[in-house]
Amino acid sequence: LLMPFKDHVHTITADNGREFAYHAEIAEALDTTVYFAHPYSSWERGANENSNGLLRQYVPKGIDLRSVTEETIQFAMGRINNRPRKCLGFKQPAMIFKELCLVA
Repeated sequence: LLMPFKDHVHTITADNGREFAYHAEIAEALDTTVYFAHPYSSWERGANENSNGLLRQYVPKGIDLRSVTEETIQFAMGRINNRPRKCLGFKQPAMIFKELCLVA
């Protein structure tokens, strides 16, 4: 998902879950550095925790992610990225991202 934005990905902060087992390959493909938060230190990855909460509206916790369809992922991404956020002055993350890409 990040490959189209490779030039804009400078670092990735992850937790210690199994889903990051291939972090070295991801870091190499994106030419970036992956950092890991300390265990049980959710405050070190606040944006990630907030995003997980938003994603749980579409993909319940405990579900096998291999069973989630591409259509479900695209639908959830569209809804989350086009949802106005208070921290962005009630702008949509997708619009902010487009603005930043135009400047870069």
